[in-house]
Amino acid sequence: MKAAEPSPQHHLIRALGPVMATAVVIGTVIGSGIFQKPQRVAENVPFFGLVALVWILGGLLALLGSLAYAEVAVLYPRAGGNYVFLREGYGRLAGFLWGWVEFWIIRSASLAALATLFTKSFHAVFCEVFGSAVGNNLLGYWPQKLVTVAVILGLALVNIRGVRWGGVLQLFITTIKVGSLLGLIVLPFIIGALALPGSSVAEPRTEHLAPWWPSWSDFHISSFISALLAVLWAYHGWMNIAPVAEEVKNPQRNIPLALLTGVGTLILLYLGTNLSYSLVLTQGEMKTMRDPTPDETARLAGLQETPSEYAAVAQDRTVAIAYCRRLLGSAGVGLAAAAIMCSVFGALNGNLLVAPRQLYAMGQDGMAPHVLGKIHATYRTPAWAISVFAVWASILVLGAAALTRLKLLPEDKDHFDILTDFAMFGAVIFETLAVTSIFVFRRRYPEAPRPYRCLGYPVVPALYVILPALILGNMFVKQRMEALIGVGFIALGAIVYYIVFAAGERRGAGSPPA
Repeated sequence: MKAAEPSPQHHLIRALGPVMATAVVIGTVIGSGIFQKPQRVAENVPFFGLVALVWILGGLLALLGSLAYAEVAVLYPRAGGNYVFLREGYGRLAGFLWGWVEFWIIRSASLAALATLFTKSFHAVFCEVFGSAVGNNLLGYWPQKLVTVAVILGLALVNIRGVRWGGVLQLFITTIKVGSLLGLIVLPFIIGALALPGSSVAEPRTEHLAPWWPSWSDFHISSFISALLAVLWAYHGWMNIAPVAEEVKNPQRNIPLALLTGVGTLILLYLGTNLSYSLVLTQGEMKTMRDPTPDETARLAGLQETPSEYAAVAQDRTVAIAYCRRLLGSAGVGLAAAAIMCSVFGALNGNLLVAPRQLYAMGQDGMAPHVLGKIHATYRTPAWAISVFAVWASILVLGAAALTRLKLLPEDKDHFDILTDFAMFGAVIFETLAVTSIFVFRRRYPEAPRPYRCLGYPVVPALYVILPALILGNMFVKQRMEALIGVGFIALGAIVYYIVFAAGERRGAGSPPA
């Protein structure tokens, strides 16, 4: 008797074409980084030549990785991305550890941070339109957190409804956010061309680019690498096409196209935006910006001043907002906050589109609860995996809010930077292993069909390893606590694996490409 064919309702569908796939790459990368990290870069390397260099190096690293990673993704165009590559290349322990760190810290914490920044930007726009008194009364501390959770859960429902819904929304938002960055890039030149004599609005000045380059005594390699780590957060997510590879049409063509087009676009947008920032704001001004402390936040909650006065006290901690204020006055505050809100919203949706796919793959593989590997019978999406990610990210939002309210988090540190640096520690380790799995697969399956082959192999993937190695070494020197906690959490994951899953581990070299 002929075996029954699997029901199509038990499979994901290929619904993402080349444009939507490219939008996933660009849209999940452009989020908070280009708005939040220029301050951190200026703090470490307050010289525009070095600023440009770290953004170029971050983009070059992503480009080198894309050239190699595209071959691996085409070889295994399955849901799960890095989980699949690490499992097939290095064994089930490596795959599990990636899923462990990705779920508990990297992706969920990123979702929580992005959603929080979205709500802060929404609050800034609301205060600019209706006044600080109304804004603080209607959107106080806890109402903001509830709005944050509502945004996460609402986007989760959109992505449960269908991958096409999430993909179309991602394409729409990505188009708007790319347009917003292009607007920020050309804004100083338009203002400079239209500025009238005696106008109080700032014009772009090339002298703001000075000092261009440090003397040898002012150059510190450790600070340079810390700036590079900040930039990597802004580029983080360029791998996000891989988890949804099983839902990309013609993956052998469209995955490499989306990766290379997306990363190239990001490099140009980021360089242009930083140049425009630096024509209006000096590096010294950028490096002094910071988020308000809890005491300052409490004071702001009681302000009864005008919206512009509120903005002057509360909002110029962000380079993009200070930049727009300098060019457009108080009206620029709302414009910049709206651009940040839109950008972060797109990154949120993109992450909720791609992140649950690796949890879904782990559920199907028996490395996570089986229910996470189920597909919704009607919508054909990993509904349980999406829901779990959204709920855990919401718990992180509310938990962080409670800890801040109870003053159990340090007030003298930027929690956003602590969170992103900690997340990047695990990401750099496992994402580098995912890229270098190309060496394993070339040796293990030399005859496997490869519609796309890495240009410059083996030099390109070998070069990719250099910068991550320097960054990890620097973290053990300059950010030792984050590095040691990261190692400890990975070790905890290994213990969980050996207790729960090792007995059922499949032996062998992994499954060949389909």
